[in-house]
Amino acid sequence: MAKNTSNSAFRKIDVDQYSEDNFKEDETDSGVSAGADENEVNGFLQKGKMLDALKVVLNCAPTSIKNQQIKESSLNLALKVLLAVKPSQIDEIIDSLNMDYLDVLMKYVYKGFEYPSEGSSGQLLLWHEKIYNVGGVGCIVRVLADTKRV
Repeated sequence: MAKNTSNSAFRKIDVDQYSEDNFKEDETDSGVSAGADENEVNGFLQKGKMLDALKVVLNCAPTSIKNQQIKESSLNLALKVLLAVKPSQIDEIIDSLNMDYLDVLMKYVYKGFEYPSEGSSGQLLLWHEKIYNVGGVGCIVRVLADTKRV
């Protein structure tokens, strides 16, 4: 026997609330740092403390900020640090970073691929390879699936 299917009392979820027209992205600009302090990072670079400079950049990554100027200046600072590191130091630096820092670092590597400069692509490919060796495929998947960009 056929049941009456015109009755909508069985619906407990309003599916119309998930329409793309109603989607609003989270606003998280308030109370977030505006990127790394350039003077602090340059001081570490002049002293040869590449790991400390990189940690400052990664710790202050503007992933929740929508201001493009802050993101661009942070990217330029991160690329400055990445390109200043000698290839022989990369393994030691990556081994001392935790997985969260590796994910943010991989975000900067991919962003650097979008805006290549003279000689940066080879160095960024080397960083990518070394991060992949430690973080695995999961690191790449987390970066590509994350909606928060640097």
